[in-house]
Amino acid sequence: MLKTRGVVLRKVVGVALLAPVAATVLFVVAGGVLTAYGQGEAAVKNVDPNVVRWAFLSAAIAVAAGSLAAGIAIAYVGAAAMGAIAEKPELAGRAIIFVGLAEGVAIWGWVIAFLILMRV
Repeated sequence: MLKTRGVVLRKVVGVALLAPVAATVLFVVAGGVLTAYGQGEAAVKNVDPNVVRWAFLSAAIAVAAGSLAAGIAIAYVGAAAMGAIAEKPELAGRAIIFVGLAEGVAIWGWVIAFLILMRV
């Protein structure tokens, strides 16, 4: 039973790693495009391109770290929740709330990235 649980946990964590990688690539590419061609509000406000580059990189790191942490948290909480629901089905509502709380970490990563990019 423990071996099967570990295999499922590794698959869930593997799938959860796709979101931070995709978000990081998106922000780094967008930052590179804006700084390379001088488009967007950064060119209008006469902001140093290096500031814009570092802002996009820090936003990418915030989203990646938040998504990675949320993915790992959901993997552990979700596995425990499924075990609890299997033993006592009336705990399903509480289990969903705990999984939602773990997902909130990713939302805070996006909020921080948004605040960083609004300052540029």
